[in-house]
Amino acid sequence: MIDKIIDIEIYGQKYRIRVKGDEDEKYIGHLTSYVDQKMHEVAVKSKSADTTKIAVLAALNIADEFFLSQKKLDQLNEAIGRMETEIESLEVHLLEDENTYKSLGKVTS
Repeated sequence: MIDKIIDIEIYGQKYRIRVKGDEDEKYIGHLTSYVDQKMHEVAVKSKSADTTKIAVLAALNIADEFFLSQKKLDQLNEAIGRMETEIESLEVHLLEDENTYKSLGKVTS
């Protein structure tokens, strides 16, 4: 994979960054668009012209989204863990029931 320098623009500021391959370039494009959008949203809400303040507020909003997503992911993983435990318990009961019916079938035959 060849490193490549690309130009991006976020909130009117141009940056040159290094990426590895085409996939990373597309991904960086998505990230760039997302950060730019967040900065514009913050600028409208805060009515501030201070680019640093806008960037920090946008970063806080993105961090909040990240932590909320992480919390939801943790909750989903916990729910999946409970479901897996329940499934394992049901499998054990089914096997016990199956063995009981098989032994009953042998006794009555």
